[in-house]
Amino acid sequence: MAQVRRCVTPDAQVIYTDRRCDTLGAVEQAPRPDRPAVATYRGGCARTLRDLVFEVGEAIAANDPNRLAGLYHWPGMSTRQAYAVVSRLETVARRPLVDIVPVMPGGPAQSDYAQTTSRRAPVALRIEQTLANGATPARAVFGLQRHFGCWWLRG
Repeated sequence: MAQVRRCVTPDAQVIYTDRRCDTLGAVEQAPRPDRPAVATYRGGCARTLRDLVFEVGEAIAANDPNRLAGLYHWPGMSTRQAYAVVSRLETVARRPLVDIVPVMPGGPAQSDYAQTTSRRAPVALRIEQTLANGATPARAVFGLQRHFGCWWLRG
């Protein structure tokens, strides 16, 4: 498995890559220890769904597809699939964000009676956005993957 590096360019852009940072004209940088863990998850992983939603929102607010790519679950993906995902992430990162909505398993409850079962985690995140004109709605849905104690986006 390739190591994912967090690289910072001279203009302070963060890039996630499996290549050496110096081949991109950047330097490898670990997360700053003086920053509170609740405020940043770059260079690590989202241990909770709340962390993942926060980071997705921050990546979109920053128009940063590389930051969004750092939240994606890449293992087992072919080169062709990866290029398609990168293109999709670039599109999502460039659109204005309206909301991030969890998608629950099984859809709406089939009964009018109160649910007594335990709470289940969402199976996907629906990202509500607008196109560049600010009026036309756009939507992207990403599945969720739990891997090594972290939450990741997936196709």
